[in-house]
Amino acid sequence: QMATNTYSRKHTRGKKMGIAYLRDLMWVLVSREFKLRYKRSLLGVAWSLLVPMAQLGVLYVVFSYMLQLNIPHFSIFLLTGILPWTWFSGALTAASSAIVDNRELVKQVNFPVGVLPAVSVLSQMVHFVLALPILAGFLLAEGFRPTLPLISLPIVMLIQLLLLLGLSYILATLQVRFRDTQYLLGIFLFLFFYVTPVFWDANRIQEPFRTIMLANPLASLLGAYRSIFMDGRWPSLVPMALLAVTSAALCSVCYVLFKRSRDRFVEEL
Repeated sequence: QMATNTYSRKHTRGKKMGIAYLRDLMWVLVSREFKLRYKRSLLGVAWSLLVPMAQLGVLYVVFSYMLQLNIPHFSIFLLTGILPWTWFSGALTAASSAIVDNRELVKQVNFPVGVLPAVSVLSQMVHFVLALPILAGFLLAEGFRPTLPLISLPIVMLIQLLLLLGLSYILATLQVRFRDTQYLLGIFLFLFFYVTPVFWDANRIQEPFRTIMLANPLASLLGAYRSIFMDGRWPSLVPMALLAVTSAALCSVCYVLFKRSRDRFVEEL
């Protein structure tokens, strides 16, 4: 309702939708997302931090004491995998139903429907950013100190953002037409977690499986995060450049497909 009122007030004034308007609208929608999600919750936004921490605890116990992987600084290794993965899986899950769950906004005349999947991705990115101080605490406790490559973190996050936006637009479009999309996505994410180096080291996988595993775009992203936080090195230029170009192209193509389909959203909702 807040987002609808904000839109109506600005639209009735006859203002053209510009970057400033879209920015303000997305801010309102992201704020609404947080307020609705944590309304009447005792812990509030802390729940978004407890979930990855609980996952960290379980995986740490299993692979440190039961099935030892012998990865140095395993708690840091895990956390630098879990946090980007949580952003990835949470964003896709939320974005897949971004159109279906916001029927009233979609039915508003001239409402910029394209912001809805983006809001889902940005909301999950905020959770990722909020978890970074916890990661910093773990790093300091393990003896790690900030290094110059830390300034490349926003670039890596931007690449992940572009990748997620592209996937979110196509998933949101498919969910309107095929309501089974969210269930298939759940199965995919469950399986994809195990072929993504969240808790295992891709460098220890033998060829040709290692090459196949590294074709996973998240493998390059997790490797970049670990280079920055754990190794104090700049992310590998070639893999990240290729991923950046691919993510930007994917985002552009998927947004075009989304725009071509959005005129039918009202009919299918």
